Amino acid sequence: MQIQLIRNATLRMIYGDRVFITDPYLAPKYSQEPLVGKSRNPLVGLPFPAKDMLADIEMVLVSHLHPDHFDSVAQQLLPRNIQVYCQPDDENQIREAGFSNVTGIDGSVDWDGLRITRTQGQHGNEVWAARMGTVSGFIFRAENEPTIYWTGDTIWCEPVRQMILNTEPDIIITHSSGAAFEAGQPIIMDGQQTIEVCRTAPRSIVIAIHMETFDFDTISRKDLRAMADANGIEASQLHIPADGEILVF
Repeated sequence: MQIQLIRNATLRMIYGDRVFITDPYLAPKYSQEPLVGKSRNPLVGLPFPAKDMLADIEMVLVSHLHPDHFDSVAQQLLPRNIQVYCQPDDENQIREAGFSNVTGIDGSVDWDGLRITRTQGQHGNEVWAARMGTVSGFIFRAENEPTIYWTGDTIWCEPVRQMILNTEPDIIITHSSGAAFEAGQPIIMDGQQTIEVCRTAPRSIVIAIHMETFDFDTISRKDLRAMADANGIEASQLHIPADGEILVF
């Protein structure tokens, strides 16, 4: 299997001989307003043209509908009849955007040999979680492939911990920039929370993404690597890919 980080939470995955993309966010560099007044967003461009990365995509998986996870550029470029999986809360809105083949995942679905199971997350502390709304993560399983747990936009919380303990995934994909609208209140995992994932699942490979894309990100790749080193988390366990980088397992 192959995982390629495009940017933010956008992954191009080859898994079970199928090709799909997660949370397509394809906006050009600096094309959007600041989130916390520091800089226009996104802070970086795509590593290669959007049309190239979408050329052979068979399915789209959307964790939630915040604009940094399924933006207007992606909606314009994707075929209207492509299979889109999402959380149930978002199914109608994606259909209203013009997509005809949309399936909300409440429990699990099987797609051409790939089983996708929806999981719960918490998009910030209690106050911010209420503001940010429902978000989802997903478990991927396929014959002769490692089990993957993509946590989605969530902080480290009990549902995530329990999912790791119950599932024992081979690979865990975290959103780890510590994005925050106010100091000390991350709405996704920060460095220390990512370290907790590694400690909770010492036999799992952890892939930290959703980094260095927006002006509200507080943890850089360099920061996270330094924290991991200081806490005895080896690079063989915690992967922090650059945009465009391909990981093969």
